[in-house]
Amino acid sequence: MDLLFRCHRSAPFLFFNGNTFAEVARRTVDLLFADLPLSRRREAASLAAHFVAGVLDRDAMVSGVESLCESTELAVGDHVRTLRGSATGIILRIQSDGRVVWKPNGSRSELTALPESLLREKGKKKKR
Repeated sequence: MDLLFRCHRSAPFLFFNGNTFAEVARRTVDLLFADLPLSRRREAASLAAHFVAGVLDRDAMVSGVESLCESTELAVGDHVRTLRGSATGIILRIQSDGRVVWKPNGSRSELTALPESLLREKGKKKKR
């Protein structure tokens, strides 16, 4: 990704340097992280493309990709957030098919999701 970032900065083409090198980053990440669930792989590819285009710093990209690579094993009481971070909440129960039921913060609603669509929030302790 650092090489692609430097290539983008050198602007070897007259037009579309950002799009060109960002797409190479997306495809590279898609191959490197082929074992990840599709939703997580897409997020990782997006992070890499944003880094290469210069709209995301390297530390944020690395941190984001590392969190996407973490295990999707969640437990009741875990604090979670959606992949894009638009909502946070707590796991209420795990269904027999593996899906999780969680409650977004500030809401009385219960949502059902696949575990790979949620990330455990770091530094938050389970409620006992």
